[in-house]
Amino acid sequence: MRKISKKLFSISLKHFPGGVNSPVRAFKTVGSTPLFIKKAKGSKILDVDENQYIDFICSFGPLILGHSHPAVIKAIKKVAEKGTSFGACTEYEIELASIIKKAMPSIEMLRFVNSGTEATMSAIRLARAYTGKDKIIKFEGCYHGHSDSLLVKAGSGASTTGIPTSQGVPESFIRNTISLPYNSIEAILKIFTKDKNTIAGVIVEPVAGNMGVIPPVRGFLEALRKITEKNKSLLIFDEVITGFRVSFGGAQKLYKIKPDLTCLGKIIGGGLPVGAYGGKKEIMKMVSPSGNVYQAGTLSGNPLAMNAGIATLNILSEKNFYNQLEDKSERLCSGIAEKIKKHGIKASLSRFGSMFTIFFRDTPPANYQEICQCDMKKFSRFFNLLLNEGIFIPPSQFEAWFVSQAHSGKDIEETITKAGKTLTKI
Repeated sequence: MRKISKKLFSISLKHFPGGVNSPVRAFKTVGSTPLFIKKAKGSKILDVDENQYIDFICSFGPLILGHSHPAVIKAIKKVAEKGTSFGACTEYEIELASIIKKAMPSIEMLRFVNSGTEATMSAIRLARAYTGKDKIIKFEGCYHGHSDSLLVKAGSGASTTGIPTSQGVPESFIRNTISLPYNSIEAILKIFTKDKNTIAGVIVEPVAGNMGVIPPVRGFLEALRKITEKNKSLLIFDEVITGFRVSFGGAQKLYKIKPDLTCLGKIIGGGLPVGAYGGKKEIMKMVSPSGNVYQAGTLSGNPLAMNAGIATLNILSEKNFYNQLEDKSERLCSGIAEKIKKHGIKASLSRFGSMFTIFFRDTPPANYQEICQCDMKKFSRFFNLLLNEGIFIPPSQFEAWFVSQAHSGKDIEETITKAGKTLTKI
């Protein structure tokens, strides 16, 4: 059924660690071998064995318009004919920055980079420089990229592979990183009482997406904003996933909270490698060459990613785009939830906008500790059975599913039916 993919994986093992170039692609925790993709269009993805799947990975979020959207492909082709990279400025950077700033008023000035990891790493360095303090608070299960100081009880692939804290990270690098339970207002109040004069900033996924989808409990984000302001620390929103995924202004718009710095990625490049960090002008002016906080990137703001991002965000700004996506997502999740209830499966579903996760535990988790109580063996069986039914979901209990504009009513109904069929077998 997937003979060519298996053959390619055996060859790939000779070239790459674990046979892959990103851990979550390995299918290791679901006891299978990864798919090798040939092409994709709209909501469908095709592997090298000519198996077609309805795709709910969507490149782990950025393909909110679906695969190979005509407007995005046209934008990429148009600029590619003029050159793929110049190592110099282009007007496209200004145009995309203007769209982002208008959508997110907390961002008065920004810097484009090439990945979410670069964005969060740079934001942390900037927070330390601006405040003159060293310690950073993060939350267990939240993944902010693979820079050394942030690989402490991380989510996403780090949790999936069972390495929440990576080897190769000196103890001195993480000495100034404090990891707290997500959604615990009590923990954040306690740590600020103890170390208030040493905390440079708090970095958080406003809606967790790297340990599965976990929304913030009531008052959590508000407490973070209040206590950081009180103690002259910076609040950093990692909206690499939620930015332009949950609304045109990200999670910060929905919760009416202005962070000091925001990290973006994924969608703002239309699926091409990109990231950005930005915030208050007085903070961002500390970045080189305006200030002495050094950060650089030869391919930052490259014309391909900028144009793909412009095309994508212009579509996302259209009236009712998110309402339509919300209706589609709600229909899918309600249908799956009914199947879970009907078959008496020990599972629950957590959704925020067009991102959601099925957790194999009775109730939706509120933090990383509760996610670790999920039945991982049951998830593994669910994943493989669903894949055989032609539904492609993340090969990890710690990841989110994503709905795109390209998913049709037929896709939704087919997924509900096949999810129900799969649940009866586990």
